[in-house]
Amino acid sequence: MKLTPTEGMRDYLPSENSIRDRLMQQIREVYRASGFRAIETPAVESLENLENSDGGDNLKLIYRLEKRGQKLEKAIEAGDFAHLCDLGLRYDLTLPLSRYYACHKNELETPFKCIQIGRVYRAERPQKGRLREFVQCDIDILGSDSMDCEVELISVTAEALLAVGIDEFRVRVNHRNLLRNLIIWCGFPAEASDTVCVTVDKADKIGFDGVRAELIDKGFSEEASDKLIGILTGDLRLETLAAYGCAEEAALLSDLLAKTNALADGKYEIIFDATLVRGQGYYTGTVFEIECPAFGGTVAGGGRYDNLIGKFCGETVPAVGFSIGFERIFSVLSERGSAAGGKERIALFYDEGQIAEAIRYARTLHGEYDVSLIKKKKKVGKQLAQAEAQGYQYAEFLETRERKPLGVN
Repeated sequence: MKLTPTEGMRDYLPSENSIRDRLMQQIREVYRASGFRAIETPAVESLENLENSDGGDNLKLIYRLEKRGQKLEKAIEAGDFAHLCDLGLRYDLTLPLSRYYACHKNELETPFKCIQIGRVYRAERPQKGRLREFVQCDIDILGSDSMDCEVELISVTAEALLAVGIDEFRVRVNHRNLLRNLIIWCGFPAEASDTVCVTVDKADKIGFDGVRAELIDKGFSEEASDKLIGILTGDLRLETLAAYGCAEEAALLSDLLAKTNALADGKYEIIFDATLVRGQGYYTGTVFEIECPAFGGTVAGGGRYDNLIGKFCGETVPAVGFSIGFERIFSVLSERGSAAGGKERIALFYDEGQIAEAIRYARTLHGEYDVSLIKKKKKVGKQLAQAEAQGYQYAEFLETRERKPLGVN
């Protein structure tokens, strides 16, 4: 039997899990204070739903689950090996939310503002900052096409990051239609705009020389490729985009930037970035990411996905969401030592026959401390050393009510 977790997945010690719980609670509190309501969806979704979700490269990373019992036996007997699986683990929270809303929309208010915090799964190559099982913290607004939704999501997500101690970041925004119009203006076929967007999205990883090479490898002309890269690497400002057929989107983004920067009050910056794409194909309008230099990259991302819910209910439902990448935040805050906090901890030692009294006394301390009950042994010195090593700030003895600090910050 193997002792270690499956590759790309992690166990968390009590001290780590305490930090994770506190960070999640802080994020939830900000979201709830802004009127968002928590929901839950299953980790397992129909494979048909997952494969038809326009999830970009994430569709290559789905964990597929085999059929069970007679269904599996029949598929094998029929030699139908392409359809041995009928379920999969969710790769993000947006697809399950879209199905959820389509199923329950008659029971929900409009617009519907919701919170989802849950585990998602991607079968990618594990590396630092990338796990196969990880937590996302999402807020979404469904049923409204107003740009006010984007303003609120950016502001609330930034407030949540500030609440957990992230204070140096900036928000990048773009509009999918703006980039599509720019691509077509440069001479690319309209039907190729999505694949060009996917390549442009890699600019931060492969550089614009790499983008150019990949576009040419895909069969696009050097002239169109050079023209697009020249615009994206030049002095591209919202005021100049009308010349490329992007006046409407530029006006929307200008208004968004003005409102969100005013709300930021100098604590962070919101900027326009024409190279921002976001990899998921379901995005239809505004897209945004939060980058933090101290964290070595992106800590949150999202955008508008007005067509995804319609795949389930047959009607257009506007929707927009923002997702915090919880694992990166947890990892970096832990490494910096700035994720500690919460109540101080007391190890309460009691003697044989005192458990009921110990529980009653511990209840009087719960408002201020986390209290663990420990039956005292003859050699209490070893127990005290263990309590200190486990992060307790105090030891207290029930019989004497003597409390002593353990020297842990």
